[in-house]
Amino acid sequence: MKNFKLAIVGATGLVGRTVLKVLEEKKLPNFEYTLFASSRSAGKHINFFGKEYPINELLVSSFDSGFDYAIFCAGGDVSKKFAPIAASKGCIVIDNSSYFRMDKDVPLVVPEVNPEEIKNHNGIIANPNCSTIQAATILKPLDMAYGIKRIVYSTYQAVSGAGYKGVMDLINGVNSFEKRAKTNDVTSLLVNNKFDYELKKFNCPIFSNCIPHIDIFLDNGYTKEEEKMINETRKILKNPDIKITATAVRVPVLNSHSECINVEFEKGFELNDLKEILANSPNIVLKDDFENEVYPTTLDTNGQDKVFVGRVRMDYSVDSGVNLWVVADNIRKGAASNAVQILQKLIYFD
Repeated sequence: MKNFKLAIVGATGLVGRTVLKVLEEKKLPNFEYTLFASSRSAGKHINFFGKEYPINELLVSSFDSGFDYAIFCAGGDVSKKFAPIAASKGCIVIDNSSYFRMDKDVPLVVPEVNPEEIKNHNGIIANPNCSTIQAATILKPLDMAYGIKRIVYSTYQAVSGAGYKGVMDLINGVNSFEKRAKTNDVTSLLVNNKFDYELKKFNCPIFSNCIPHIDIFLDNGYTKEEEKMINETRKILKNPDIKITATAVRVPVLNSHSECINVEFEKGFELNDLKEILANSPNIVLKDDFENEVYPTTLDTNGQDKVFVGRVRMDYSVDSGVNLWVVADNIRKGAASNAVQILQKLIYFD
């Protein structure tokens, strides 16, 4: 079997390090790995597969040595500059940034949903937004069965989706609260929840708070995160006419995104049949037993590569509608694991 050369770009970030962890778990045969990051990290080492791998500075010449594949985890600006360079050298890029997602010539892939699109690449394949990946995994089998007419997304997104700085804003908030709790009574803490630490990521404290603002605001009042979910869902499901609206909220949870998804269908359905479709679809875990208070939570999904769904119930306000509670690890299935799954499909196609 051929030996493959794989570059990991942005290997020191949250997603990059999780890609390395997933690769260790998968133990892909016949792979040689090279790790890249910015000049700030160059010269450092990361323990990977039981040995110390050096971090190389990403340069224009980095792909001259002939890589077969690259997984980019370093943000849109890096992908914009370096992904086309890598592709021009014969390297197939799997890009985690948002830069190429809506490019008509770049496949946007969730392997459980549209693996056939992988073959249509011109050197770059886009990984969807983390929130879109878990939603599309659930929606695809339902769309095939009943035809989706309208979607309403409400997301509850963990701070890990904002990177290390987002995580630190929550941790620093917890630490600040614990310090004040030692000298204040509970009532005063509830009504005077001040913070005495520097915010590294968010525009207001995330501890004990919900922020209805992810990414930048657009002229239409939506945020870029909400627009991503709308446009990416249409592209992945190959239906530009689906009516979709979204509200994305950052919540004080460390990891794993939760979503309330309201779906209206073209066709009628029986609830038990719909649940059976979900239970028998790839990489979906149906955890739904309201009588015994069984439903998925973020703690259930941390470290998992599957998408969990529960609270499945009729929406009686429309002729054919359902409410779904969908939870997944946004760093793994929402980014790293999805990228490695694409890589595995590429190897198979090759």
